[in-house]
Amino acid sequence: MSTSTLLARQSRRQRKPRSDLKLGLAFILPATIGLVAFYIWPLIRGIWLSFTEYNLLTPEEFTGLDNYKRMVQDDTFWNAVVVTVEYVIINIGLQTILALLIAVLMQRLTQSTFVRSIVLTPYLVSNVVAAMLWLWILDNTLGITNQLLEPLTGSAVDFFSSSMAIPTIAIINVWRHVGYTALLIFAGLQSIPNTVYEAGKMDGASEWRMFWRITVPLLRPILALVLIMTMIGSFQVFDTVSVATQGGPVNATRVLQYYIYDMAFGRFQFGYASAMAVGLLLVLAAITILQYRMTRAGETDLD
Repeated sequence: MSTSTLLARQSRRQRKPRSDLKLGLAFILPATIGLVAFYIWPLIRGIWLSFTEYNLLTPEEFTGLDNYKRMVQDDTFWNAVVVTVEYVIINIGLQTILALLIAVLMQRLTQSTFVRSIVLTPYLVSNVVAAMLWLWILDNTLGITNQLLEPLTGSAVDFFSSSMAIPTIAIINVWRHVGYTALLIFAGLQSIPNTVYEAGKMDGASEWRMFWRITVPLLRPILALVLIMTMIGSFQVFDTVSVATQGGPVNATRVLQYYIYDMAFGRFQFGYASAMAVGLLLVLAAITILQYRMTRAGETDLD
């Protein structure tokens, strides 16, 4: 074999692209195992249990749609739905408005990293710690809030009474999450070119008019993402309720997620709890798809 032939073969071997398939599979394998073990398999298992009667002590007994029929006729379930929707409306409304305001102020007044870290600080506190902190602050006997209000109003305010419990819990969670939401919106504001605002000023548009005609429309994809994330998270509220009120007083804060937990781990009715969880999954999936299409989250007006 001639030297030129050997050199030609070596050249072809060197030009042959190296496949990174095995390396890529090795990198995604741990995440795939976690996805299957902690998400996909529990989902399949939960859907199966929703068609059974199961209490850990006896074998699963297939009951068909009995759990779903019971769910439709369960007054406590529908009360939990109403309470959850009330919480979702308050939480999403306050959180979105405040986050948008904070993000705009950060963009217009300062872009300091220190300010951003201060805004994000409440989000770094766990939900349980935040709930315990505010439970002590708002306590109607020893809380500092009532110690300040009582001399002014003449009486203590029971923030966790039947009428005020859900708004109070919503405000606590808004306090914790608004900084993170504001930073998401702030990132969206950074993507809007200054030339757009300069053109608006040249046309004589006021700051308020540019906010509604330029900022909000161009922020639509980010706002859609924020609304979808906030909606899903709000429907799954649990830890704040569990720490602060345990669903009381008289089911006033028994949100859907807490009712599912109580049925599964308090009364060991895993089949019925799974049916409610599947119902919640379908509702959230439908709401997410509807929000995505109505807000045109996959489109942008910057092109």
